Amino acid sequence: MTDILRAIAEGETGEKFAAFYALLTEYNEKVNLTRIVGEEDCRIKHFYDSLLGEPAFLPGARCAEVGSGGGFPSIPLMIVRPDLAFVLIESVGKKCAFLERAVRDLGLRAEVVNARAEDVARDAAFRERFDACCARAVARLNTLAEYCAPLVRIGGRFVAYKGEAADELAEAERAFSVLGVRLLSADRHDLPAGFGARTVVVAEKVRPTPAAYPRGRGKERSKPL
Repeated sequence: MTDILRAIAEGETGEKFAAFYALLTEYNEKVNLTRIVGEEDCRIKHFYDSLLGEPAFLPGARCAEVGSGGGFPSIPLMIVRPDLAFVLIESVGKKCAFLERAVRDLGLRAEVVNARAEDVARDAAFRERFDACCARAVARLNTLAEYCAPLVRIGGRFVAYKGEAADELAEAERAFSVLGVRLLSADRHDLPAGFGARTVVVAEKVRPTPAAYPRGRGKERSKPL
């Protein structure tokens, strides 16, 4: 058993993952949090997948997550890394209610913000304030970078969870340059039991993001950099 699978299944962290799964299935009947509902599928495709990026988060990091949804990767990361603190950014109120319940019940260090990422990124209280900003299953990499990079401090990290990412990496080169981040790594992982491949993309913030970004009004998606 790998260290990741052991953390999901055993000890205090295993108990928290079991509680998180129970809460996820309870809320999923009322709010569309995930199409993955089977316990084994959830354990690998959500929990294991979320923990693949854990080494990218430096000790004691203050993190933001864009499009938190069901809390992936943030909640699994906080379960195994209690040193991490998160601001969970989610635009759908019902999903925010789930996230607030999960944070409270699991005793995690997180704040839930019910807002659009592009609005939060223009708020001086959040802009370039985080050691890391991550997102999973939100948008293509060039669009995702425009949502996330403005939230990261100089020297901090943008962490993107993707599938097969070679085409998106090439597509995002201009966006990274414009937004002030440079690629550090793009590590490909095979999930257990043939559940597919994942890529964890890590970029470092090397200079301030120009004030014009994110552009807002949907331009991040309709006219990506």
